[in-house]
Amino acid sequence: MARHGISFPESKSGPTTILVVRGFGGSEERVLEQSEAVLALLAELPQPWPAVARALGWIPRPVRDAGYRLVARWRYRIWGRLENCPAPKANERLRFL
Repeated sequence: MARHGISFPESKSGPTTILVVRGFGGSEERVLEQSEAVLALLAELPQPWPAVARALGWIPRPVRDAGYRLVARWRYRIWGRLENCPAPKANERLRFL
């Protein structure tokens, strides 16, 4: 992250944004933040999520980023918060490296 001038403030609640690194280590390396990172992640999921990413891509980035920040502010109220990171069950371990 230092190569791209990105540093995170100390936060007890965890990271303040999602980052996706494309082309890691290569000359085309890019760091995607906020709504751009979400679109990149959605594009890698099975259908219908890539179609959702393409549709959301038509929204101007400042508007998408405002929506991202709104969801980020309310995420724990919407989805709740776990006190501990759950260990994967035996049938879920195959999905992890």
